[in-house]
Amino acid sequence: MIHQERFRVETAGRGLYELTARVQGKVKASGIRTGLCHLYLHHTSAALILCENADPSVRTDLETFFQRLVRDGDSAFTHRSEGPDDMSAHIRSILTGTALSLPITEGRCALGTWQGIFLYEHRSGAHQRRLTLTLNGE
Repeated sequence: MIHQERFRVETAGRGLYELTARVQGKVKASGIRTGLCHLYLHHTSAALILCENADPSVRTDLETFFQRLVRDGDSAFTHRSEGPDDMSAHIRSILTGTALSLPITEGRCALGTWQGIFLYEHRSGAHQRRLTLTLNGE
């Protein structure tokens, strides 16, 4: 069986937005017990990541790291069409990725004990992000 649907996530600016419960709910509702869950983000300035979901300081430290690695408004960037966070958001997205594939076991994504599914918004302003969820299995 294959199930596919699109959905949106509203962001309030740069940061991590947990999608774990939402994705797990969609997997459960599909009736697929064993298979593959593929999640794709249709944007070039945000990402999908697996990250620890127990201690919020991990997510804070991740953002601190990216702020040092890729600075907004860096004078080396020529692409600034949408502001000083534009090119840095594209670089962050390339480094973190726009898709996740997860096994489905016993009707749910088989995540590790402390793993959560997150949309990582790399822009400083609010956005509406489009995702496609594809489930394949039986």
